[in-house]
Amino acid sequence: MGDKIRLMSHLVAGYPTDDLAFRAASALVKGGTDILEIQLPFSDPSADGPVIQTACTHVLERGYKVADGLAFISRLRKTFPNVTIYIMSYGSLVYTPGVDNFCKKAADAGVNGMIIPDLPFDNDEGLTESCQKYGMENIPVAAPGMAPERMDKLTHAGYKHIYTALRTGITGKQTQIDSRTLEFLKEVQVGGSKVYGGFGIYTGEQAAALASSVDAVVAGSVFVKIIARSYYTPSLMELEIEEKARELSHI
Repeated sequence: MGDKIRLMSHLVAGYPTDDLAFRAASALVKGGTDILEIQLPFSDPSADGPVIQTACTHVLERGYKVADGLAFISRLRKTFPNVTIYIMSYGSLVYTPGVDNFCKKAADAGVNGMIIPDLPFDNDEGLTESCQKYGMENIPVAAPGMAPERMDKLTHAGYKHIYTALRTGITGKQTQIDSRTLEFLKEVQVGGSKVYGGFGIYTGEQAAALASSVDAVVAGSVFVKIIARSYYTPSLMELEIEEKARELSHI
């Protein structure tokens, strides 16, 4: 087997059940995932494509709460103490209970960082400050089409990592990795931040094309699709997830 690619894998907490989501996470780690990006389901996502939206709806229809998602993350932390865990969600879930309160609960559950796409870095309601207070990092999102002056401000704001959407729009559609993609990734790193690159990553070829330009490749919809079609046969689901994670995390 070739060189290892750092891989961030996205899962929706509680999809389709907490037990099956945990089995999926375990398969991801076994397959080579370095970072688990756990989405707290939200009813009105702005960046998620139909695959992840459907998963969120499925979970929310069960009456799933933020507390349930944090309990799920706590279980992951106890089981995988060396795996980095990020929360991905939307501003309403963070702002409504109070940003500081939310961050404390997340840190207590074992979260290492936050990815909240609709809380922009320059108007984040105190998210960066609260993350730092509780030993986490806020990971802002950059995307092609961001105004040059805002991009310059973001890249020089001192963030350890920037989550980089490789194209505009929503998740799910496969992304072509070309010279413009790689140039954009260079632009995001000019201030010294490391980048995570994702949106539409489905194949090992895509991951290999990104590997030297990012701190970790991000994949999400590809795993949620596997869960959606095979969770009624958990052993098959686990095998498919592990194989796909291995494909994406090794050159």
